[in-house]
Amino acid sequence: MNPCALIPIFDHPDTIEKVIAELPGELPCLVVDDGSGEETRAAVRRAVAARADAWVVRRDRNGGKGAALKTGYRAASERGFTHVVQLDADGQHRVSDVPRFLAAMRAHPDALVLGVPVFDESAPSARIYARQLSRGLVWLACLSRAVPDPLCGFRGVPLAPALAVIGSVATGDWMDFEPEMAVRMVWHGTPIETLPTRVIYPPDGISHFSIALDYPRLASLYVRLFGGMLWRAPELLRR
Repeated sequence: MNPCALIPIFDHPDTIEKVIAELPGELPCLVVDDGSGEETRAAVRRAVAARADAWVVRRDRNGGKGAALKTGYRAASERGFTHVVQLDADGQHRVSDVPRFLAAMRAHPDALVLGVPVFDESAPSARIYARQLSRGLVWLACLSRAVPDPLCGFRGVPLAPALAVIGSVATGDWMDFEPEMAVRMVWHGTPIETLPTRVIYPPDGISHFSIALDYPRLASLYVRLFGGMLWRAPELLRR
């Protein structure tokens, strides 16, 4: 297994340097800048310059978290990496858990390792309730509870099956991408491993999740996944 860290970013200038600095020193790091402004670009340049094995892929325009992750998967594979530890740039994820994800990935190199959030009192109630609904809809799409949390962006991704999925079907480009990938990788036959990890919502944090835009995208996704489940149901039930 040859892993790297993968961090998509869009305008998080106040947190990205700390996130990158806390990564294990021996772990290469790929940052995908999804059309950020100059302040974030400068912060990323400083953070990457401080590491021995880190680089940036810049997208000219903001195309969404899913689009940035797909760019990152392809760029990591082109550089010879077989897996990525994917985490957010906004400080929600506990970077000190990266070694735990790496250990799980080494123990299960064929598996998608999904973070299962452990929230504290900083988590907004509305987001918690929405996650519960997403969990139920994803369980229906998988006909199993293999995916305990489809929205957590802290995960260990084997690149071969991930690239097979995005190369075979048009996947979402925004916040709908991560739940879609979890379901489609289950459909693909990728084993799922899970790892509890603390997730926080910093009081001054910047969220790019849009209720007006991302909830309709997620609703459309779950309708499509339900349709995809129907003709896969016999195979999924056999598993």
